[in-house]
Amino acid sequence: MRNGTGISRRGFLKQAAAVVALPNIVRGSVLGLNGATAPSNKIVFGAIGVGGQGTGNMNRFLRDPEAQMVAVCDVDKAHSDRALDLVNKFHKDEGCVAYKDFRELLARDDIDAVTVCPPDHWHAVISVAAAKAGKDIYCEKPLANTVAEGRAVAEAVKRYNVVLQTGSHERSRSSARFGCELVRNGRIGKLHTIRVNLPKDSYGPEGLHPAMPVPDGFDYDFWLGPCPREAYTKVRCHFYFRYILDYSGGEMTDRGAHVMDFAHLAMGLDDSGPVEVWGKGEFPREGLFNTATAYHFEFNYANGVHLIGTSNEPRGIKFEGTDGWVFIHIHGGRLEADPPSLLDEVIGPDEIRLGRSPGHHRDFLNAVKSRGTPMAPAEVGHRTATICHLANIAMLTGRKLKWDPVTEQVTNDEAANRMCWRPMRSPWRV
Repeated sequence: MRNGTGISRRGFLKQAAAVVALPNIVRGSVLGLNGATAPSNKIVFGAIGVGGQGTGNMNRFLRDPEAQMVAVCDVDKAHSDRALDLVNKFHKDEGCVAYKDFRELLARDDIDAVTVCPPDHWHAVISVAAAKAGKDIYCEKPLANTVAEGRAVAEAVKRYNVVLQTGSHERSRSSARFGCELVRNGRIGKLHTIRVNLPKDSYGPEGLHPAMPVPDGFDYDFWLGPCPREAYTKVRCHFYFRYILDYSGGEMTDRGAHVMDFAHLAMGLDDSGPVEVWGKGEFPREGLFNTATAYHFEFNYANGVHLIGTSNEPRGIKFEGTDGWVFIHIHGGRLEADPPSLLDEVIGPDEIRLGRSPGHHRDFLNAVKSRGTPMAPAEVGHRTATICHLANIAMLTGRKLKWDPVTEQVTNDEAANRMCWRPMRSPWRV
């Protein structure tokens, strides 16, 4: 680990030994006195993928006194240069290093944890590599771009005993957790229906988007990574990638991942999934973008709960029981309920309590320090991403699919089952 003045953990230990041996006077910040964090207790970070969301996550850790940002990485030099400047200005030094290749960053033995915030098609490759390198991971949602990739991440995290927090930050909202506690403790009676609202999606610039020269400083082939080679055009990359199925899953895996996440939390099924899936979506007929613009999908769960997702506003999730309902708004966590008195309920000490988070990023730091479980660990992130992928697969095929949440296989449709994974362009693997 490394402190704000560039002292490595090894250097700190040497300095501490010198303090014991000689009656020198050492700054309190070096020893962790006067409220400062000792260098040996700082969590040293590298930020991989520093576009819009990546820079936002980097800044959250950059400003935490128990974290130290020492490296940034992006295949777009404009992104990495901007992030490097932000870090160095914050620390008032030139100690941060910029990389284009995440593997070089992961090879550093002084880095404890990484943020993984590139486009979705990179999440699994980088997260598995980070786990193998012994780094704790804050990975943006969705955890992975396919069901198989998500399982690979969850298994790598388990095998290499690292901490992973999926960036499903809505899960850390106290109000949303209270809403799920109302469901778990039977305050709405027996849960029978869950309704997911996702507004109709709107894409970026329309048209066919012809090929154009790759900008200087942008390694486009590296950006494509495990995906097929395609001619460069500006709106294929960065923000608009989320509307192209090779790289993401549209609204379903974007904000939809936040909404769907609460379905499993409220049912106590964070390690499971539905048993039947079907749906029908509206998809563009031409152009670059090909994710669904409108949605209708339905899940059946083994516990008898029926989930229905439709193109409606406001964005959120409604739990309907025999005695009432509760609605969680995404984003913000505002609750509505019927009867309204449900929101005045108190969850007793002997009832199911889902705990509270000090904030999603702070929760990750606490888990790294304690080696405990964060609010959205790898298995949770994987299972949430899985139902988002299943909804997309059902809408793309238009067929009713039987899903085994134990084997994670579509059991009645081999073509649909093959959509749970994708081949990767060499040399990339998970």
